[in-house]
Amino acid sequence: MPELDKIIHSPARLKIMAALMALGPSDQLDFSTLGGTLGLTDGNLGAHLQTLEEAGYIKIEKTFVARKPRTFVRATTRGRARFEEHVEALREICKV
Repeated sequence: MPELDKIIHSPARLKIMAALMALGPSDQLDFSTLGGTLGLTDGNLGAHLQTLEEAGYIKIEKTFVARKPRTFVRATTRGRARFEEHVEALREICKV
């Protein structure tokens, strides 16, 4: 039986990963859109993204668009696999 992922299990990080999983494997969301969609403050979002990035579940890219700094986030291959395993563990728990 798959096990819950302690990093993803936090409600905010679960929402972040779910939003990124809705995208294609190489697609990304910008920081502001992600935070606004999930209703997270910049500080809260930043802290959770740091945890996910340190685990290798997401990739953060900072760039400039029209001379303004922008931060983009995408799920990594590892992050996608761990999310799928986490969801499968939740499904198994719900069967009980």
